[in-house]
Amino acid sequence: MDYHWKIKDVRNHINIINGESKPDIVFKNARYLHSMLKQWVEGNIWVSGDRIVYTGQEMPKNVEGTEIIDVGNKVIVPGYIEPHVHPTQLYNPQSFASYAAQGGTTTFISDNLTLLLMLKEKKAFSLIEKLNTLPFIFYWWARFDAQTEIYNEEEIFTTSSVNQWLDRSDVLLGGELTGWPRLLQGDNQMLHWILQAKQINKKIEGHFPGASSNTLAKMKLVGADGDHEAMTIEDVEKRILHGYAVTLRHSSIRQDLVGMLKGVIDKQLPIFDHLMMTTDGSTPSFYRKGVMDQCIQLALDAGVSPIDAYQMASYNIARYYDLTHYQGIIATGRVATFNILKDELTPTPESVLSKGVWLKRDGIKSFTFDAVDWKEEQNFEVNFDMEENDFQFSTPLGIKLENDVITKPYNVTAQVVDGQIIGDIDECFLMLVDRNGKWRVNTFIKGFASNIDGLISSYSNTGDFILIGKNIHAMQKAFVEFKKMKGGIVLVDKNEVIASISLSINGLLSESNFEELMEQERVLKQALMDRGYYLGDAIYSLLFLQSTHLPYIRITPKGIFDVMKNKILLPAVMR
Repeated sequence: MDYHWKIKDVRNHINIINGESKPDIVFKNARYLHSMLKQWVEGNIWVSGDRIVYTGQEMPKNVEGTEIIDVGNKVIVPGYIEPHVHPTQLYNPQSFASYAAQGGTTTFISDNLTLLLMLKEKKAFSLIEKLNTLPFIFYWWARFDAQTEIYNEEEIFTTSSVNQWLDRSDVLLGGELTGWPRLLQGDNQMLHWILQAKQINKKIEGHFPGASSNTLAKMKLVGADGDHEAMTIEDVEKRILHGYAVTLRHSSIRQDLVGMLKGVIDKQLPIFDHLMMTTDGSTPSFYRKGVMDQCIQLALDAGVSPIDAYQMASYNIARYYDLTHYQGIIATGRVATFNILKDELTPTPESVLSKGVWLKRDGIKSFTFDAVDWKEEQNFEVNFDMEENDFQFSTPLGIKLENDVITKPYNVTAQVVDGQIIGDIDECFLMLVDRNGKWRVNTFIKGFASNIDGLISSYSNTGDFILIGKNIHAMQKAFVEFKKMKGGIVLVDKNEVIASISLSINGLLSESNFEELMEQERVLKQALMDRGYYLGDAIYSLLFLQSTHLPYIRITPKGIFDVMKNKILLPAVMR
């Protein structure tokens, strides 16, 4: 992030120290976390506009008109940073930020994949500039692959596009490297982009679930700096031994944080300075207990010292990304972004100051983010119909869900009569249909649910349409309702719409506020559970059906794809 303070601002800040100007706010008798000292210190914090102009024992000479707040019975910590955000999991970046900020998370380091697939660079950057006007801090990744098989990947992921993203000061990293097997198989284009990123001091984030020590060594040589896919304390140790920064995860599909933290404590590993935490783009209802404040609370409950718990959600991240000149520490010259807590064991703040703006004060929301104008992205129309001959299912090869996101091939056993799968079995029809109606892929899915008539979703890895159901006519009905809604998720049972989520932003993102979206998601998930979905997160199951960074078999725009053998098993059919 570039310093944005101009000459006149800096001169005014110096004049405040000299007593020639006054600060806007002084936090008096503050007990605050000094991240470099790793100690709680006491003093006064002066704020002018969006900057901390002084921390220490002195009071300003000029306080005429200054708001003086005595925080002697409170604790102040830096604003929390979420280092691995997928800001488009049904919600949009603005709605998620607005919600997260009330729990003290005031910085996102965000995935750009949806923006990359949805918008050209000029529009994507325009949207980012709109987000930057909010009293919230957004940073971004630069993706190098689509994490699925798509027809036009070489048109989207070009050297020009990658360079435009990497050249931005608010893009801190390349990755995450979901396409890392391609690197090891000799993809020099991706390696070139990684080396370019390294030359301009951008970090490279890995995606290495289950990686061996040898694989981790190879990826370190490629240029990976950090990884968030550790699932056990042994995974953490392997990454630390190779010099990785390790981000521990507590998400809607992986809740390994507490176990790994207890492992660090039990083994007395002196590595807390090299650990971070993330919720890894969880679905809306997972955040009822907060964002980074939820992670900090789990760390505290696991026995982590308060200072280490707060550092893992602030200073450690800022230091790793070379941001401590700007944020992640309560000290002179930094941006005025911090949380006021009841005490050090209660990480959900009573008050939140972000970029000098009160977002929450004394437990009450005090600022509402302006809605970002998505008009240009709201012109999505489904301009084709699904005909009867589209619903032809004859393949003996299907996709079986082993858990929320891991899929394996299986031999189809379903019996179909008059467009209906017979019996109370957990097999359904599965389709992936091009959002422009050019192609389709038809197969079966096992393990998703036993009693779904018809479901359609434009929320997917690529924005193409996923259809699942046991009744072809219900699937057609779902498509008709979905077309009227102009994108989203629709569940039909016995010819009636049971649950739906409108995704009016390009068929991918909701415009609803976060609380409304959480309720919509809850209703949909409950309806799916009532119809036999028994895994952890149905939204992630839909999202990852296409994701070729996970084993073993995926449905993609090119067809049914074997990840391990890197080949198409059943090609898409042109419509």
